[in-house]
Formats: sequence, structure tokens, C-alpha cells
Amino acid sequence: MNKVISIEEAISHIKDGMTIMIGGFLGCGSPHRLIDALVEKGVKDLTLICNDSGFPDIGAGKLVVNRQIKKLIASHIGTNRETGNQMNAGELEVVLVPQGTLAEQIRAGGAGIGGFLTPTGVGTVIEEGKQKIEIDGKTYLLELPLRADVALIAGHTVDKFGNIVYYGATRNFNTLMATAADTVIVEAENIVEVGEIDPKQVVTPGIFVDYIVGGGK
Repeated sequence: MNKVISIEEAISHIKDGMTIMIGGFLGCGSPHRLIDALVEKGVKDLTLICNDSGFPDIGAGKLVVNRQIKKLIASHIGTNRETGNQMNAGELEVVLVPQGTLAEQIRAGGAGIGGFLTPTGVGTVIEEGKQKIEIDGKTYLLELPLRADVALIAGHTVDKFGNIVYYGATRNFNTLMATAADTVIVEAENIVEVGEIDPKQVVTPGIFVDYIVGGGK
């Protein structure tokens, strides 16, 4: 199977109304060329799961500015004023999730776990509408897993099977999201032949990756 495809073909897998995940932390480790192509295509009514909404001109924030997102699930939005403007105007549904909880929800989605218990958010607005369970006198919230139709992630060096090596902190949410979507597309800074990567350096095995696009510098 040839997993290396064009950016145009990669973006063709994303349709109006889909749920997508985008890796990165304030744009660090985000698939920038895929995001730009998604903006250009104009796919709309998306549900976006990501750590944050980036900046207006960096990362997933470009999709917010272009009004392609109908629902955002993220840990914070403070670096993108447009996200707050659309939320306050009732034009964008925003679900704010504690960062650790968000990461674990995605991990649970990838692992096939039906949910997990956490004390984070008990006694705050986070608990509204959620089931509370008491164990040994301590109250926990039941948090449900998150999955997506498509995950767009970024890797530093990727072989043609999809084995991924990340650079520094760019791995962040990418490793989790690679397991939690029906279709996973990785934007690679460098694409190499199978066998060129030391297996001990592989963080995300190629079995999780469906398609690869070249990201360049």
C-alpha cells in the first residue's frame, strides 16, 4: 500500500460536518500545510478536537477565523480572540476541558476504553451534566472517550509505512490522536524509506497511519 499521497488527496477525505482532531500545542507540532489546505478548501460545520485554538494566523486558529468550525473541544482558547468572539456571539459552541482530562479522553478513545474517573472538575462548572461516582468516600466525574473521523497530525521523520519520529515537544497531542481516529493523516517534515529509521526511535507505529503527506520546512 502506498501511503504517500498529495495534500489535495489527503484533504479530500474531510467532508462537511465531520469531527476532526488536529495535533499540536499553540501551533507547535501542528500540520500547518494540511491546515492551510483545509482553509483553502473551505470545508465547514466541523467539530474540532484539539489542545487549543492556536492564534488567528497560526495553527488550528485559522479554521476558526475562517468560520469552518461549529463546535470546538479544547483545553483553552485565550490566545485566539476570534474564538472568544464567536463563542460570545453564539456562533461557535466551545467545550472547555481541563488539559489532562482532554488528553485522557483521547487516549481512552484510542484504547477502546468506555470512560474513566477523575476528581478534576468536581465542585466546578466542569461537573455540570456529568455523572458523579463516589469511591471510598471520594467523588469522581465520569469522563467519556473522544474519537474523530479524521486526525491530522505532524511528524518530523516518517517512513513510507508511516512509522513516526517526532522532534522534541512536537509530539504532544499527536501521539494520542494517532490512535483515536478512523483515518489518520500525518504531515511529515521528512519522508524516508522503510528501514531508514531506527526502530527504537519510533514513537507512533505505522499501523496507526493511513496516509502521509510531505510537509517540508
